[in-house]
Amino acid sequence: MKSLRHAVAIAVPAVIAAGAAVAFAVFATARRVVTPTARLNDVEILAVDTGAQTIELTRTPDTELPGRYGLFTTGTYGYVKLGAVLSADARTVRRKLLTQVEPGANVDRAAAFSGWYYVTPSELHLPWESVLIGSPAGPCPAWLFPAESSTWVIQVHGRGTTRSECLRAVPVLHALGLPNLVVSYRNDGEAPRSRGGVYALGASEWHDVDAAIGYALRHGAERVVLMGWSMGGALVLQTAVSSVHRDVIAAVILDSPVVDWRTVLRFQAREAGLREPLPALAMGALENSVTARLSGAEGAIPFDQLDMVARASELDAPVLILHSEDDGFVPADASHALAAVRPDLVTMPSFTVARHTKIWNYDETGWTTAIADWLRAQGIVDDGV
Repeated sequence: MKSLRHAVAIAVPAVIAAGAAVAFAVFATARRVVTPTARLNDVEILAVDTGAQTIELTRTPDTELPGRYGLFTTGTYGYVKLGAVLSADARTVRRKLLTQVEPGANVDRAAAFSGWYYVTPSELHLPWESVLIGSPAGPCPAWLFPAESSTWVIQVHGRGTTRSECLRAVPVLHALGLPNLVVSYRNDGEAPRSRGGVYALGASEWHDVDAAIGYALRHGAERVVLMGWSMGGALVLQTAVSSVHRDVIAAVILDSPVVDWRTVLRFQAREAGLREPLPALAMGALENSVTARLSGAEGAIPFDQLDMVARASELDAPVLILHSEDDGFVPADASHALAAVRPDLVTMPSFTVARHTKIWNYDETGWTTAIADWLRAQGIVDDGV
């Protein structure tokens, strides 16, 4: 009996400690899901040749992609534009610099590879103005690129980025005569911060998109096309089924979208080496109003409500999905599932290789043609434009 009591005395604290460790891991994982993150350095600059205007980077699935990209760094230049891959080996990639780097410039090794390409609206050499959209979160900054059509495009950026992500789409849409309203939303670093300063994964942020529709209607729009990038796709889809203005939503364009968060979070957990049941427990914690707050969320995350494959019957505007099979961050599975259950509404041309939100960078002609042809087919723009 004495030995049994001794065993119990040892085992109980161990079980409690193990339970505490699991709880800590669950809440830490859940907190990462809703916490806005800063840009992460994911590549090293190995050499810069200012004579040949080339740059050598560590080789990754992103840095080896053909096309035009951007690179965030520190030192003399905060951002440089990258062109074609000139050479590569197993560890390195040498690319053409499209930003002139002067001799003697200080360019630090740590950098972040980006599909943004354009950072400021002035780089597009189009008329534009800064506006403020009054949303439930407060005044949200936006860029307005005016054009002649009464159908406006409202663009929504993704998680951990800002409005600059959307600038790549402005030229093709402007050439089609469509005004562009490029918006921000709560907790993105530009729009107002909510009480907790964390994401609701689209469950509350869509109200800021809805406010942008109201702004467009008050300033001459008669119809709108919603365009969402990555998590911006989740915001746009929630707006499409929940907005009081849904009757004026003429079409939806999604680039690398989050269509179902559970699919995305399970994929990202596997990529990070997290095994079940940890991802399922973390999502369960976020779904419960009490444990959600312990996880850093402002309230319960309604994953069922955010599953647009399950809610596909509620969609009534045509949808164009641009999603690379090799996304690597937001898998295309849910996009394909949505296309399968709503073939009457969803068009999903095939793209490969391009990675996450980088189809424009990798295949600008294919990407812009897909958008222009689809908008003409929907009657959003005239055939002659």
